[in-house]
Amino acid sequence: MTHKERLLTAINHEEPDRVPLCAWYTPEAEKKLLRHLGVHSEQTETYKSAGGPLPILMEHDFLISWIGPCTSYYADPHEEYTDEWGIGWKWFKNAAGGTYTEMVRHPLADIKDPAEYTMPDFSRADRYEGVKKLINEYGGEYGIMGGAACTLFELAWYLRGMEQLLMDMVTEKDFVNALLDDLVRWIDVAGSKMVSLGVDIIWIGDDFGTQDRMLIAPQVFREFFKPRYEKLFAKWKAINPRVKIAFHSDGNIYPILSDLVEIGLDILNPVQPKSMDPAKVKKDFGKHLTLWGTVDVQEVLPFGTAADVTNEVKLRLRTAGKGGGLIIAPAHNIQPDTPVENIMAFYETAKKYGRYPLRGV
Repeated sequence: MTHKERLLTAINHEEPDRVPLCAWYTPEAEKKLLRHLGVHSEQTETYKSAGGPLPILMEHDFLISWIGPCTSYYADPHEEYTDEWGIGWKWFKNAAGGTYTEMVRHPLADIKDPAEYTMPDFSRADRYEGVKKLINEYGGEYGIMGGAACTLFELAWYLRGMEQLLMDMVTEKDFVNALLDDLVRWIDVAGSKMVSLGVDIIWIGDDFGTQDRMLIAPQVFREFFKPRYEKLFAKWKAINPRVKIAFHSDGNIYPILSDLVEIGLDILNPVQPKSMDPAKVKKDFGKHLTLWGTVDVQEVLPFGTAADVTNEVKLRLRTAGKGGGLIIAPAHNIQPDTPVENIMAFYETAKKYGRYPLRGV
């Protein structure tokens, strides 16, 4: 099978030749693995529009072109910078010796009317050169995904501040609805453009989960976000009925999985196993959802042995791979302190034991 055929077969809940795979990285981790492979490239995939060499080298089954607020991460080498949304970012070091960016300024923290804010223009043709390049050069062999995470809830609190937005959703509902109606326009334009260009999957997402529960109540999700996602999904599938929709949300979002299924979601990411049991999600929603992720990045991948990683991957294949509907992957970015041996164990195990019919797992 081609990578594209393998991916689409699995998403359609049939068994391809093997379980499709991918992994995503922080830029430091991505460069670390590239050096291990003998490739000295500064071009990385992480949150970039046209991707880097690693996904092809490691035989990923799809390539991602990123657009929107998520591209503000790691976007500027200066210690502090301001992105096109007006959000202020700063670089920090972590205990493991890596670096990361965090928001330090929220441009809408003090506004009274969302009309005061002018959004970036996502109708500009140059924003889509990356996805067009991937489609033209690789679309026959690989699945092509338009990645537009940090879509609505996250963008709103990036702009407004988390605490302020949470209070607004209780005390200033008219304000929140007006703000979200403004913000949904960027993903409407960007998503529709990418679907029209021919991506196989459009990937949006907002983190609604903490480690063990929802960050907001399910009824709040249903009030503010579900109807807007539903309209987007319907529009994109009207443009191309074959397009698949993926949704990213970290943590435990089990209480809203039925809502996401109801509005037409196809793929759930990252199915964080320390928060939701992938076997239970597969049992309860596997007829409707493809699980993308499932491999633990909180403990096993960074701190376990290569044998631990092998056992983890085999567990996820065994409990979530039957009948298709699984894209095996780490359940978030691989961090720079993750041993290369563990990263390679992930790939090697997925390729060796992920062949259908699944045996030896």
